[in-house]
Amino acid sequence: MGLLSSAVSITRYTVKGELREPVPEVIAEGLKKNAIKEIDDDISEKAVGWTSFENPFKPDFEGSSFVIGTHLIFSLRIDKKVIPSKIIKKHFAIEMEKKLVESGRDHLSRNEKKQLKENVFTMLNRRALATPNVYDLVWNKEEAGLWFFSNLKAANEELETLFLKSFDLTLIRLFPYTIADLMTGLSDADRDVLSKLSPTKFTE
Repeated sequence: MGLLSSAVSITRYTVKGELREPVPEVIAEGLKKNAIKEIDDDISEKAVGWTSFENPFKPDFEGSSFVIGTHLIFSLRIDKKVIPSKIIKKHFAIEMEKKLVESGRDHLSRNEKKQLKENVFTMLNRRALATPNVYDLVWNKEEAGLWFFSNLKAANEELETLFLKSFDLTLIRLFPYTIADLMTGLSDADRDVLSKLSPTKFTE
């Protein structure tokens, strides 16, 4: 989901923690160290990393390319390979037949079948092309707020994990409960009441 799309889904976060000085260099270092790695022609099944907003397929964080005023704009990219089970089954059958002919036997042991299947999967994975998914984000570092342009559970979890790893900062997802807890100055007694509340269903 992109920032400039005609329809967007947004997850709001507040950023907890303080960046080390000098802030621009620390952010740039975190982006570069955790930039997306290409996994085409590789046995990896998935890659997660930062990429450029303007050019998501060629990450470049030199200078202040990700800074617009008080905001930081870059993207999370998740590349994933998916090999259909029928393709795996087909090539496993082909390789098993070859193995039987070479060995002169009429069956393979359980361990041999397991190893052969792993070899087939590795071979197919190396040849497969990864499908990229790009999710933009806007980070207002002065107000400690972040907009992530996706509501997908898996994408949000990858964002939260990579953000902590890259900047040593925690993302707290904003929804009614966390907004009430973080932004309304609740007392301990009020917080206890809030924790016991349950959602109300509205029906026509």
